[in-house]
Amino acid sequence: MGNSKSKNHSHPLPIDTTFKFPSPLPTFPPGESGFGEGVIDLGGGLKIHRISSFNKIWTTHDGGPNNLGATFFEPSPLPQGCFSLGHYCHPNNKPFFAWTLAGKDDSPDGAVLKKPLDFVLVWSSRNSNIKRDTDGYIWLPTPPNGYSAVGHVVTTSPEKPSVDRIRCVRTDLTEPSEKENWIWGLKDSIDENGFNIFSFRPKIRGISAAGVSVGSFAAISSTATPLPVLCLRNSVSISSAMPDISQITTLFRAYAPLIYFHPKEKFLPASVNWYFSNGALLYNRSNESNPVRVEPNGTNLPQGAENNVEFWLDLPIDGGAKELVKHGDLRSCQVYLRVKPMIGGIFTDITIWIFFPFNGPATAKVGIINIPLGKIGEHIGDWEHITLRVSNFTGELSKVYFGQHSKGEWVDAPSLEFENGNKVVAYSSLNGHASYSKAGLVMQGGGEIGLKNETAKSEMVLDTGASFSVIGGEYLGKAVVAPPWVNFVWKWGPKIEYRISEEVEKVEKILPGRLKEGFRNFVDRLPDEILGEDGPTGPIVKDSWNGDERS
Repeated sequence: MGNSKSKNHSHPLPIDTTFKFPSPLPTFPPGESGFGEGVIDLGGGLKIHRISSFNKIWTTHDGGPNNLGATFFEPSPLPQGCFSLGHYCHPNNKPFFAWTLAGKDDSPDGAVLKKPLDFVLVWSSRNSNIKRDTDGYIWLPTPPNGYSAVGHVVTTSPEKPSVDRIRCVRTDLTEPSEKENWIWGLKDSIDENGFNIFSFRPKIRGISAAGVSVGSFAAISSTATPLPVLCLRNSVSISSAMPDISQITTLFRAYAPLIYFHPKEKFLPASVNWYFSNGALLYNRSNESNPVRVEPNGTNLPQGAENNVEFWLDLPIDGGAKELVKHGDLRSCQVYLRVKPMIGGIFTDITIWIFFPFNGPATAKVGIINIPLGKIGEHIGDWEHITLRVSNFTGELSKVYFGQHSKGEWVDAPSLEFENGNKVVAYSSLNGHASYSKAGLVMQGGGEIGLKNETAKSEMVLDTGASFSVIGGEYLGKAVVAPPWVNFVWKWGPKIEYRISEEVEKVEKILPGRLKEGFRNFVDRLPDEILGEDGPTGPIVKDSWNGDERS
């Protein structure tokens, strides 16, 4: 990769550093699939290779995230018989960590990939005021009839590029796309009516969705402009390059998160069987006065929605046992893995589910005042998750999703903290158990009033790789036998019977007049998961069980 430094930036930019994992990637046991082989057959005669080496084409030194500009690259060198499907753009505010796909036409008639007929100039820097070493030009290929563009070409000349620089893909081997992350624009934030560059991804994503991200970028004149480039389509088995159970074990032990809990955390996780063996109860709406103790592995839990009878789980009735179970048991804690193909099978998502018997109360920050919110935030049976997204080409960790209440955030590998080799560091927020990639305070809400999500390191840490079991992964067949509790689709906690208004009124009594209404409006906007009025559902009911994560 070329150096992006120039006279406009006397200090090295983040992009001038190429990210490397702290330790070498693990050696994977041999498997029967194509996992880790560097090439994936998408069917129809199209094979794709992951390219992570590039030649720099052009750099801009302002605009985009942190107003540091962006750099454009061409994938090079390419394997024999492969062609570029699009150039790559990287924001200068991040260490270099990149990939894009190259295509190989393996069809008998060579009709999968075709040269473009021409190019259309999408944008150039000639008439802009951005800082740059030279001018840059972004071109969109004009595909032959029946073919589609899946990427752009970038040059430093106003002359149209050679049609040999890129290939278009037969349209039946493509899928609709949508914007993903903002990479660059002429301003330091997205200009809704101006020129922007985004990464893009398949519009439909999930365990059976065929769309494949190319790794290139989309250049558009406004955010309302339809994307001019498409994703690829996996027209054969989406699980053809997925890791087998032994490879999953190797992967997870290499990257398994170390989850740090706040020094003041009282409500820790536990294994599901610890919860059951210490007196967890199953309630039935039709016979509510006679709860039944849950048996190991949940063998007596109802499977599926039986006759529309409502069930839920709860803590033991006995006071001493109830307090014991509420506080969990970190020593016996086990995590549960859901493994699934994503983005057309070029990635494996390993979702790590962690069970907390109890979710503690929330704390608000109003101005400079910390205000405990009484029972707001409390609920029984708290499921949290973190997802590792791993490349099926190489086994390399691409990014990590940190679940945070009803949503969460993806964090690329260069922005993660690692310990003990390549183990990801995560932080669980005090009482609420949302996960974050960095320690500190994250405020949920805006202005003077927000919900506190506090994280910090302590001696309480969960090594998720120490005790885990795979509970989901349809493509693995008989290699995965899920315990009965996985198929419990009802609530893992009862509906909390308290009036939110009463809790709000307690807080309002100590607030200055101008903040009372603002605080009430803030509470009204909180998601149900934080308000804790209703018990949470288990992993199999979550949208992310089969779909992509919400961010």
